[in-house]
Formats: sequence, C-alpha cells, structure tokens
Amino acid sequence: MNDEVLAVVKASAMRRWIGLAMLAGLGIVTLYVAMTQPPALLWQVFLIAVGLLALWGAVRLYAATQLHIELTRDEVRDSEGTVLARVADIRGIDRGAMAFKPSNGFLISTVTPGPRTWRPGLWWRFGRRVGIGGVVPGHQTKLMSDILSALLLERKEHGAD
Repeated sequence: MNDEVLAVVKASAMRRWIGLAMLAGLGIVTLYVAMTQPPALLWQVFLIAVGLLALWGAVRLYAATQLHIELTRDEVRDSEGTVLARVADIRGIDRGAMAFKPSNGFLISTVTPGPRTWRPGLWWRFGRRVGIGGVVPGHQTKLMSDILSALLLERKEHGAD
C-alpha cells in the first residue's frame, strides 16, 4: 500500500466560520421568532424544529471541518482514516457545472456502494456517489480531482479496467 499523500483538501478558516455563523444565525433567529412572536402552535413547533436542526447542523459542520481529505495512490480518505473511495473502485469523476456535487467540489462514482455518510462542509457519500467539497477552496478540490483523473487514466492505460 502506497501511503504517500498526493493532495490534501482542508476547509478554509474564513469559509468555515462564515458557514458556522450562517447556520447558527439561522437557528438562533428561527428560535427567537418562535418564542417571541409565537404563531399558531403547528407553526411554532415547525420553527422550533427548524431552529434546532440548524443549530445541530452548525455543530456537525464545526466537527466535520476540523478534518481534512487526503488522496493517496490507493484511496481517498479523511484525516480520521475513513476511506471515502478506493482508487481501484472509482468508475469516474464529475466536476461539471450541472453535476449534483458540493460547492467548490467534485463527484466520484464508484463501482461498489458504500454506507451513507455525511460530513457537512467537507464530503458526503450516498450509495455509489461520493461528493467532495463544501467550505473548501476550489483550487484544492480541482487539484485533487485532476490528480485523481490522472491516476484513473494511468490505470486505464495499464489495462486495469
């Protein structure tokens, strides 16, 4: 196994704090409106649920963006060691404007599905699709996707497919 890190994607501090402020702000304002100007009971419950969900999302975003994503010749993984995708299992990469991908990111299609996972602002996996991006700089994800494309092309040229 080759553990040399070829590319790293980290959340930028400014984007991270802006995302946290927006989610926490949404949660606080929604809860404030639900408590100070209570609408009908059903709407009040809805507003409280949305506020709590936004605050929960902010906590998850804070925890997830402390991690980073690494690309090696064998796998794409996060700094906790969670494997997002093995390079040998990748079918393709989509970074087009119309792709269902995270902001500033790209989408990996794999041959075998993985468990559903979500690290807000950094990456998510749903079946055979892995989205990388969010509150990360676009130049880092572009570099990672370019290197990953080169690895896939190299694999194809060597007849591994």
